Amino acid sequence: MESGGRPSLGQFILLGTSSVVTAVLYSLYRQKAQVAQELKGAKRIHLGEDLKSILSEAPGKCVPYAVIEGAVRSVKETLNSQFVENCKGVIQRLTLQEHKMVWNRTTRLWNDCSKIIHQRTNVVPFDLVPHEDGMDVAVRVLKPLDSLDLGLETVYEKFHPSVQSFTDVIGHYISGEQPKGVQETEEMLKVGAALTGVGELVLDSSSIRLQPPKQGMQYYLSSQDFDSLLQRQESSVRLWKVLTLVFGFATCATLFFILRKQYVQRRERLRLQQMEEAFREHEAQLLSRANPEDRESLKNACVMCLSNFRSCVFLECGHVCSCAECYHALPEPKRCPICRQAITRVIPLYNS
Repeated sequence: MESGGRPSLGQFILLGTSSVVTAVLYSLYRQKAQVAQELKGAKRIHLGEDLKSILSEAPGKCVPYAVIEGAVRSVKETLNSQFVENCKGVIQRLTLQEHKMVWNRTTRLWNDCSKIIHQRTNVVPFDLVPHEDGMDVAVRVLKPLDSLDLGLETVYEKFHPSVQSFTDVIGHYISGEQPKGVQETEEMLKVGAALTGVGELVLDSSSIRLQPPKQGMQYYLSSQDFDSLLQRQESSVRLWKVLTLVFGFATCATLFFILRKQYVQRRERLRLQQMEEAFREHEAQLLSRANPEDRESLKNACVMCLSNFRSCVFLECGHVCSCAECYHALPEPKRCPICRQAITRVIPLYNS
């Protein structure tokens, strides 16, 4: 705290930073909680023969947010894996990721760094069908790449280390970047894989479509079952809630600390004002009862002991109020007894 009772700049920064972080965490927590609540309220529909009749009775032949589980089946053609034989799917993602060591000039350490240098995703139309055989019902999945959780399975992964000459090693060391290699990955959504879809379910003439919701809700295509998906979302909500509470408590503690410091400082100022008023009253009484010869000496008396002459000039405030003995008796850190400002220097005062 500063001598005037106002919070310091560091305390303002700490309070502001903790408040902003708490507000951001609370906003994220509210978003996660809303997503989990919407997911919990989604209507679970069984993928069976009665699906068309259920959608026919729904308003607008549409369920705005529905959960449906089934197996992946391609509509016409399938995608073949480039690296694994007899591996067919409906979504294929090929990724090349570069790995290297980068010199951090702040920490003076080498840090791992990676970035995607190429990625391609291939998609063919596919349906969700019941796990049981013999049912003639299918749900066409639209815009699968718009979903949050695509549920792709890694079918191939290989790391290609970089080959460097001695000159390359020296050049990379000087430049601050040391390539480690390139990782090649292939992910696929296989034909026959179990998939949980959460989105808008629409009956259009004789076909059924699963598409992204129109009300701003999240679209999911997950390899997990619905209960596991919901449990994962609720765990995320609990994590953000705990972080919000921790930073909120830190913000409240910082605010309490600042307010308590201000209260203590204000009470100290009031106490000093009362002491100064009492001293002035006492000094006025002494001057009124003293002889004319002693009045001048009382005016120059030390404000603390009232016996010695004032012999110190306090800087930076400039007050002349104390003798040398009382100055040395002041507790550390030494402050002016008149204004409570910190004493940086003392200049002796000589009376001629």
